[in-house]
Amino acid sequence: MAEVFVSLRSQRQGARRTVRIPKSLDMCSSRLPSLKKRVLLGALLMIGAASSEGQPAVKQVLMLQSFDRGILVVDQFTGDFRVGLDQRAGSAVNVVQVVVGPTGFVGPPEDAVVDYIRSSFAGHRPPDLIVTVAGPAAVFARTHRQQLFPGTPLLFASVDQHWLVDAPLGDNESAVAVDNDFPGLIDEVLRVLPDTRKVFMVVGSGELGRFWHRKLETEFTRFHDRVGFIWSEDLSLEDMLDRCASLPSHSAIVYLSFGTDAKGGAYADAQVLADLHARANAPLFGMLSPLLGHGIVGGRMLSVEDLSRNTADVASRILNGTPPRSLRVSPLRAALPTFDWRELQRWGIPESRLPPDSAVKFRSPSLWDEYELTVLAAIALLAFQSLLILRLLYERRARQRAEVESRQNLALAADANRRETMSALANSIGHELAQPLSVVTLNAQALQRMVAARQVAPDEMGEILAAIKAGAFLASQILDRHRAMLRSRQLQKKPIDLRTVIDASFSLLAHDMRTKQIEASLEPSSTPCVIDGDPVLLQQVLLNLVRNAMDALAGTPPSRRRITIRDTIKTSTVEVSVSDTGTGLPAEIIDRLFTAFVTTKSNGLGIGLTIVQSIVDAHGGTIDAKRNPEGGATFTVTLPRSPLSLNTAQGVRT
Repeated sequence: MAEVFVSLRSQRQGARRTVRIPKSLDMCSSRLPSLKKRVLLGALLMIGAASSEGQPAVKQVLMLQSFDRGILVVDQFTGDFRVGLDQRAGSAVNVVQVVVGPTGFVGPPEDAVVDYIRSSFAGHRPPDLIVTVAGPAAVFARTHRQQLFPGTPLLFASVDQHWLVDAPLGDNESAVAVDNDFPGLIDEVLRVLPDTRKVFMVVGSGELGRFWHRKLETEFTRFHDRVGFIWSEDLSLEDMLDRCASLPSHSAIVYLSFGTDAKGGAYADAQVLADLHARANAPLFGMLSPLLGHGIVGGRMLSVEDLSRNTADVASRILNGTPPRSLRVSPLRAALPTFDWRELQRWGIPESRLPPDSAVKFRSPSLWDEYELTVLAAIALLAFQSLLILRLLYERRARQRAEVESRQNLALAADANRRETMSALANSIGHELAQPLSVVTLNAQALQRMVAARQVAPDEMGEILAAIKAGAFLASQILDRHRAMLRSRQLQKKPIDLRTVIDASFSLLAHDMRTKQIEASLEPSSTPCVIDGDPVLLQQVLLNLVRNAMDALAGTPPSRRRITIRDTIKTSTVEVSVSDTGTGLPAEIIDRLFTAFVTTKSNGLGIGLTIVQSIVDAHGGTIDAKRNPEGGATFTVTLPRSPLSLNTAQGVRT
């Protein structure tokens, strides 16, 4: 069978029309071309000529194909060549494409095919250029050179460079050859899969398959001690697929071409490769660039794009008048190794095995590739959050250290404040101790006289000794109370009766208030109140507030000097207030009373109320101050009641 593709392009319209005219020719029974075919082809050529009437002559190119359509390499080469030729020729070009044989090897009688081609141009000028694609078409053209337009330049495309050695180019011939390094392809397979022991060679069937078998078996001689080769020329497509699905371990598949199988069925490369990819149990390799992306792992690819571009460049120069003998192009060699990332992943082939200069295509985009800005933003956000967390942790530790230091400073300040208070109460201490010590002294003297006079009755001696004991105990209590005030201490909460703290504080200051002619009164509530607190620190709070009230009364007439201490029991809190009738609080500092170093006293440090507020805060309470309408000021301390006190109060109500 021969197939003809006539491509007609009108220079005026700028459009190409391609007509496919298949015709079954019984070449064995008749060598004469069909009259109908002559007429039809002639009519088509006349249509093309008529469409460009009045325009410059259209260049005619006869392209002889070795293979039918469906071969990926041939299809891409033909398409790229046509586009490249249009871009370079500078004028309109018509390409008449003839496939010389169903498998690329023309069977007898070849003269009928020659007559068929010549008849296509009957009545018209011969083609301006003949281009052959691949080896079989080149052999056909060289064999029938004198019959096929001997004066027309001939361009051999995609022929093996070794064929040109055996068949040197003539004066009116040029070539774009390739350096087919088939042993290099096996080297690539063994580099990527070093444990390979079997290689299945997909080379088609029939005369084409036997040709590849003979050619490659000779070139693969150096691999016979390491690798066994399996050939496909005697297998149908289904048998070949079954064989590739059950290959032994450490096998590989090399795809060169297929075309037809042993049963004569014709198959396109894309379908054969898809079936192989789906069923084969071994990686698939190839060496022609159109095969990449159809299931092959890769290797050193021969670029069909470069081949078609070089062929179009030489063809356009010949059409423009350059003598073919002056156009000698170096054979095209395989480019850099190129691999399909998807197949490397499928077969578990690490990229470390690839040649150093390899290119990896079809790589799935990584998270970074797809979301670079998002990843950068997330990293920046995480970094900011990390820095923020570190900053917060640092501040938390600094705050904890500050709190510890604050408590320590509070203890030191409270201790200093207590010492200052005790210094001011020195006269009161002496007065309090004078009475019990006088009682002890007088009773001891009386007992001594009675013993000297031998007039001591047992009952009287017991009473005197009891009085001495009571006076000594009272003096001891006074000393213990003041010693507790002087002792440095940390906050130690425990359930205490607030009334006891108030009474003890009042006792410490009672003498001093009498000396300063201050009337003092206690207004206790009728309900006992238990709170959780430190009795010494709470006593210090009351002492500070009462002493401040006493100082505020210094300029008040004695008749109006009055201090009132009262406590008010509420549902969950207790309020203790200290009121005076002194000069009151200046309006300009009332909002800053509890700030350190703020004072109304000429000789004060301004830390007493700050310490008072710190102690109250430590007990979970609050303190506030206000000016009395009738004069003076009132300081109120609010403290939470103890759960024990609350439970007791609820029990009483029940």
